[in-house]
Amino acid sequence: MSSKPPRGLFITGTDTAVGKTYVTALVAHWLVEAGHRVGVYKPVASGCTAGEFGLICDDAQTIWRAAGSPGELARVCPQMFAAPLAPHLAAAREGKQIDARLLRDGLSYWLDRSDIVLVEGAGGLMSPVGEDEYVADLALDFGFPLVVVAPNVLGAINQVLQTLIVAATFRDGLDVAGIVLNRLPNRAADPSTASNRQDVAQRTVPPVLADIGPNTTRFDPAVDWWAWSREGRGIRRETAGSDG
Repeated sequence: MSSKPPRGLFITGTDTAVGKTYVTALVAHWLVEAGHRVGVYKPVASGCTAGEFGLICDDAQTIWRAAGSPGELARVCPQMFAAPLAPHLAAAREGKQIDARLLRDGLSYWLDRSDIVLVEGAGGLMSPVGEDEYVADLALDFGFPLVVVAPNVLGAINQVLQTLIVAATFRDGLDVAGIVLNRLPNRAADPSTASNRQDVAQRTVPPVLADIGPNTTRFDPAVDWWAWSREGRGIRRETAGSDG
């Protein structure tokens, strides 16, 4: 087992339901095919469905399978709630609270089992995960560069630029690897779909890494996701492996 800290990427979105899970799964599949041990982590999820043995997070199952089903599925998303609300509100609906420590320490399970860890956030960077904490706080603590997923629709330029402004100005700033435009399924294309990639690229420093559609199985042109990842600067390595 390698003693080097794993590399990572933090997949965030310009909004909810923009395709973060879809992109995370595609990236995981590429990395597995390239021969890397891939860990996947979704710190918290709401809007989960009831199963025979408790709540089920479909997003967690999707990215876990795309990564080759590593480790324990239950470790992918250790905090799940039913109500389709911001996670801390969904937790309150059940008489619970978000475990802020577990949000971070849940990553430690994957650190010694992986060459690279993909973290999928909940919503966008300023989506709250507590009364005074946001997804951006987790991204800052983990220290992995962001992959920003945006729907390839009219308004994409504004949404991407707003997210990049948040990344640049949030506390010490968040590094951005690049942007992925996603043509959402069951949504009619508008005239901007064909030009958004070029228009976004002209206005941003981080590159547009990919423009994908509902039936994408491979990135074309190819993207070297390993090269865009790097070791997290804020991960507390002393906790790695401490919980099994």
